[in-house]
Amino acid sequence: MSSTSVFALAPDVRVVPVVVIEDAADAVPLARALVAGGLPLIEVTLRTPAALDAVRAIAAEVPEAVVGAGTVVSAAGVADAVGAGARFLVSPGWTERLLGAMRDSGVPFLPGVSTASEVVALLEHGVRDMKFFPAEAAGGIPYLKSLAGPLPRARFCPTGGISPASAPGYLALPNVGCVGGTWMLPPDALAARDWARVESLARGAAEPGGSVTG
Repeated sequence: MSSTSVFALAPDVRVVPVVVIEDAADAVPLARALVAGGLPLIEVTLRTPAALDAVRAIAAEVPEAVVGAGTVVSAAGVADAVGAGARFLVSPGWTERLLGAMRDSGVPFLPGVSTASEVVALLEHGVRDMKFFPAEAAGGIPYLKSLAGPLPRARFCPTGGISPASAPGYLALPNVGCVGGTWMLPPDALAARDWARVESLARGAAEPGGSVTG
């Protein structure tokens, strides 16, 4: 298992844009806008045919970005993502096989959890850093606050339904290292390729407190 934590890849960055890219040609200008706005840790979800090409392009052409792959759900997906240049991996959940592949990949990873039992199981495997998903639907801030007492060794990146209004509350929790979200990537801005707007929204999200411009 990699000794590096996802949270250590960009320790001053507490908001991770969760990106769905339909056209690989948009990957580089989108990544440059996010980096310019102060959000260099970028999760490209493997939900579209363009995703791996997008990871590859960002890794090759935007060296200031720390590009990772999200929605990793298989060992083959792990291999494909790392081969494309992903520097971290994120999954919505985990199985023994998927966990083994991520652990053997050589890059940091965040396996997804939504229950206390899943957290305990990962801690038994020596994994402390996890994705909490779907954050709002799975109990949100009150749930993570409840986990902090009995399971203080676990650290989370909550993702799923997080907004500019709720992000600061998550980031105030002692067991949250960062949050993932899409509010700096509104669909109309992406459709219009309005990278200046994306940069502006990223800058708002990157402000201290994780903030808060929607």
